[in-house]
Amino acid sequence: MRIPLALSGRLSRLRSHLDNHRPAAADDPSLIWAAVTVVITPDPDSILLIRRAHRMGDPWSGHMALPGGRRQPADVDLVATAIREAHEEVGFELGPKQLLGGLNDVMPRTPVLPPIAVRPFVFLLSARPALVLNGEVASATWIALDDLLQPERHNTVQLEVAEESREVQAFQLDDGIVWGLTERILSNLLEYLRD
Repeated sequence: MRIPLALSGRLSRLRSHLDNHRPAAADDPSLIWAAVTVVITPDPDSILLIRRAHRMGDPWSGHMALPGGRRQPADVDLVATAIREAHEEVGFELGPKQLLGGLNDVMPRTPVLPPIAVRPFVFLLSARPALVLNGEVASATWIALDDLLQPERHNTVQLEVAEESREVQAFQLDDGIVWGLTERILSNLLEYLRD
């Protein structure tokens, strides 16, 4: 599991925290399960975000997100789901040696979304891989962790959600607004990265 990289102090802290972290897990057997990948690269420390393609019937259509999706019967566990989904959506291979650990499970806070639990897994790569996007992904971008850690980037915004105006916590980035499940996952991650 060790990756021989010269890491920034914050990525070293993240590795140390995740070595000792036992994610808070949802245990409702009626839930649909999914997994996402939090892919981090050093120099500069960055994280991969995608913009989901606009698709009829997809409640996350057009959103900024992390690569990932629902567990399939052939997936031996949720790590396998995360690895498979990253390969399908952005076209590169992840492996157990790159896995740093898991973050806390998250679930939607609105009843208009399906009863789903999402388990995030953090992967550390030595360099940015070439991306090959499939039809589920409109675009992908690397976001510097320095941007995510700026307090002015994280605040409350007004969004139209299920035909209703709501105030939500969000990261306001140059490439778009990150909110909902992805905002909560990134907020959990950033707790481990702050000095």
